[in-house]
Amino acid sequence: MSLWKDALLLSSLPPVYPSGMGKPEEQSLEARIGGLACWRGKVAPEPLAGGLSNRNFLVRDAGERFVVRLGEDVPAHNILRRNEIACSRAAAAAGLSPPLVHAEPGVLVFSFVEGRTLTPEDVRQDAMLARVLDLVQRVHDDMPDFISGPPPLFWVFHALRDYARLLRAGASRMASELPRLMAAAELLEQAVGPIELKFGHNDLLAANLIDAGERLWLIDWEYGGFNSPLFDLGNLASNNSLSTTQIEWLLTTYDGRPPDARRRRAFVAMTAASLLREAMWSMVQEIRSSLAVDYVAYTAENLTRFEAAWSAFAGEPSA
Repeated sequence: MSLWKDALLLSSLPPVYPSGMGKPEEQSLEARIGGLACWRGKVAPEPLAGGLSNRNFLVRDAGERFVVRLGEDVPAHNILRRNEIACSRAAAAAGLSPPLVHAEPGVLVFSFVEGRTLTPEDVRQDAMLARVLDLVQRVHDDMPDFISGPPPLFWVFHALRDYARLLRAGASRMASELPRLMAAAELLEQAVGPIELKFGHNDLLAANLIDAGERLWLIDWEYGGFNSPLFDLGNLASNNSLSTTQIEWLLTTYDGRPPDARRRRAFVAMTAASLLREAMWSMVQEIRSSLAVDYVAYTAENLTRFEAAWSAFAGEPSA
């Protein structure tokens, strides 16, 4: 999910308040941020627009700028902040992300980096896509050398099964669709087959990429963990609406050879699973989140995209 969308850019938009939240609670959050021990002087946090599941603030302190993110563990989405902290520190050490300068329960403080938040249109430019793929390959190859502690893991099909259980228990309006969707997920998992294990970012939205000119930064590591590299590749393709020609280039460049029928089918399956996961993530948010976000519309958007990907998968020849 895009949890830092526009967070590294100053925003002229008003803050988006969770349902029932007004200025008193906003002031309480700002007071909490202002009381963090990492500041060298008095600060005045500025709310940042964007973010589908966290609150973000810009803070200026002693001539420097920082991004503060507020967010607790989210068991419903298998988000553990200790994993995010480990991934964020590893990514900074690997030169992939801005430094994490302070962490305490529910609060992360990152160095602000100058740059432009990418859009899907940016990512679809061939020159930018090449830069993004290079960054993704560095994540896959370099992160294991820097990650410390218990290894985080992300497996989309586990997430889908977990979401289905939550949606049934929560009497989701989408409960009647779950048997069909989970049957599709089972077929997709079978098509992916055995995997090569790499360290993935697992949330490659354009809004998680910052173009600082000579380099790209990758932010938001709450879903970071070991996974099939096909998930990042499929996630990148689906989130940014890459063309068929670009997808062929993506797989050929990443693998160093053109994809065979089995590799292509596995990629299409993982791409569809990525979209189904985004839709079911939104379904869970519908019944659990208090943020003022139109999750019903977001669910519908991603279900439509999943159905198109599912049709494409059904049209792929079996390996």
